[in-house]
Amino acid sequence: MAIREIIRIDEELCDGCALCVPACAEGAIKIIDGKARLISETYCDGMGACLGECPQNAITIERRDAAEYNETAVEENLKKSAKAELLPAGFTIEPQRRHHQGAFPACPGSLSRSLNKTAAGELENTPEPSSHKQVLSNWPVQLMLAPTRAPYFDNADLVIAADCVPFAFASFEQTIIKGRTLLIACPKLDNVSIYLEKLRDIFAANVIQSITIAFMEVPCCFGLVALVKQSLEASGKQIPVNAVKLGIRGELLERKSI
Repeated sequence: MAIREIIRIDEELCDGCALCVPACAEGAIKIIDGKARLISETYCDGMGACLGECPQNAITIERRDAAEYNETAVEENLKKSAKAELLPAGFTIEPQRRHHQGAFPACPGSLSRSLNKTAAGELENTPEPSSHKQVLSNWPVQLMLAPTRAPYFDNADLVIAADCVPFAFASFEQTIIKGRTLLIACPKLDNVSIYLEKLRDIFAANVIQSITIAFMEVPCCFGLVALVKQSLEASGKQIPVNAVKLGIRGELLERKSI
């Protein structure tokens, strides 16, 4: 043990948005029971790279008696985390395949496809006419499943929406995704470090005309905005970004360029 600088996480302020997790190159922070936690003092170098990523200012640096930083332990932890990284339903990501084949390379349901429509707006091969006009233009829509490169990303106006948005906003299809390519994600429940890499690669590998971020008014959902902005910066691209903020009662609260 030694007196040194180390991070402190205020659990009362932390909302579990997880933006601090990818900011910590040493893997010292994880989301446990909905809160960011320092999993080992030996992993934290006390440099505070995570401080600026916390929208709630829940992370500070304090000087106290703590276990010494151990670079060897950090390397072992990062290797172990890469091998054991699990996704929902028990699927394992192989890091060397992540960028090329997507998170679920063996899943038939994640096959990339464009949903071609007739001039009337109905899906081709639909057996009966429907009063509901289908506007979804791509599959898959879950960011974890989406490929890095796909035809529907070419010159696309891209919508990145929080999972809850389509259920809260009744006119989501007609006002948000009509004529656009859709990806959905949850910055609170999903692995944001994977999302940062995936979005960065999508932005870098395709010609995206614009990005619209649709998110709910709850604090953790705002993490989606920061996630997209960080990924866009890492890609080296300059793409117009609009943010659409929705209330939990389905009302449009704010729409602006960022």
